[in-house]
Amino acid sequence: MSLWKRTLYKSVCLALALLVAVTVFQRSLTPSQFLQEPPPSTLEPPKTGHLVNPNSFWKSPKDVVAPTPVTSWGPQTWDVTTTNCSANFNLTRQSWFQGLEPHFRQFLTYRHCRYFPMLLNHPEKCEGDVYLLIVVKSVITQHDRREAIRQTWGREWESVDRDRGAVRTLFLLGTASKQEERAHYQQLLAYEDRLYGDILQWDFLDSFFNLTLKEIHFLKWLNIYCPNVPFIFKGDDDVYVNPTNLLEFLSDRQPQENLFVGDVLQHARPIRKKENKYYIPTILYSKTTYPPYAGGGGFLMAGQLARRLHHACDTLELYPIDDVFLGMCLEVLGVQPTAHEGFKTFGISRNRSSRMNKEPCFYRDMLVVHKLLPAELLAMWGLVHSNLTCSRKLQVL
Repeated sequence: MSLWKRTLYKSVCLALALLVAVTVFQRSLTPSQFLQEPPPSTLEPPKTGHLVNPNSFWKSPKDVVAPTPVTSWGPQTWDVTTTNCSANFNLTRQSWFQGLEPHFRQFLTYRHCRYFPMLLNHPEKCEGDVYLLIVVKSVITQHDRREAIRQTWGREWESVDRDRGAVRTLFLLGTASKQEERAHYQQLLAYEDRLYGDILQWDFLDSFFNLTLKEIHFLKWLNIYCPNVPFIFKGDDDVYVNPTNLLEFLSDRQPQENLFVGDVLQHARPIRKKENKYYIPTILYSKTTYPPYAGGGGFLMAGQLARRLHHACDTLELYPIDDVFLGMCLEVLGVQPTAHEGFKTFGISRNRSSRMNKEPCFYRDMLVVHKLLPAELLAMWGLVHSNLTCSRKLQVL
């Protein structure tokens, strides 16, 4: 072999050796690892927790210990940090749009703005073994309602029993709807949160139409910070709840069930009378009936279903009635909400003047009753938990 060929051969070998060395250094691999076949790629993100023993792969499920629950795909913290919401002017130029009432025009103009920054957050509420998460829709001005709930059915439990974990409580809020009151109420809320540490707040205005925002923000929060909680109770801040009955009802339920239980409305029709609070124009919803949905005064759902609801709701445009919107999300999943006579979101009797609505023996056997003012809630709680003598016990569980 001529001299120049030998020189060229040595140069090529040296270049290849340098290339291998640089690649090994960049990958931080040992030479033996570099020569091994690389592991197959996967679509799954890296997971935390215990690694599954490869020797257990072929064992039957009963022989394998379940791996530690892990968080789901998606952000690990609240990922919306700025409010970037502009009006949809293409919509405002439509002729049909001009004929709508002002609050519907505002709703539709900003309906595409789905998620907002968090102002107050408490991810630590889901640390440890949490069995039931109680979440309560409230508004910034209604401190008295939150205080009454903390003293009654919103009290936290360190553990339900030997086999079930803690009960934790959170309140869901937006910001004050009146600009001139916002700074004052925000300071009061910050002080309240320092005292109790139980408020989730987002940077959108608290209003009737924005209750749907509260639904989707909570579901997103749950998916990020509390993905493994078995059960969730969600209700208004003007309801009476019997936690003992809720927990008894859940005692033979499983977190993987499609459990969504409440006071379910079937074949409800959209209200077309403009003077009604729940009026919906046909341009917004043209069907004659709503899908089945649970009255928003209070309902129970399984944690795994709640996570699926989060993704289902993200496929739909927002709807101004939050109860109905959740029914639409359930319809996407093909899940039917279950009616339970222990949930009375229209009162024990729909006749407001009925004495049944003031009778503690009925409240003792219910799961949820709507609606009570703070003083009424405190008084009823005291009566139900006194030496109450009732002629008979209702069978609602």
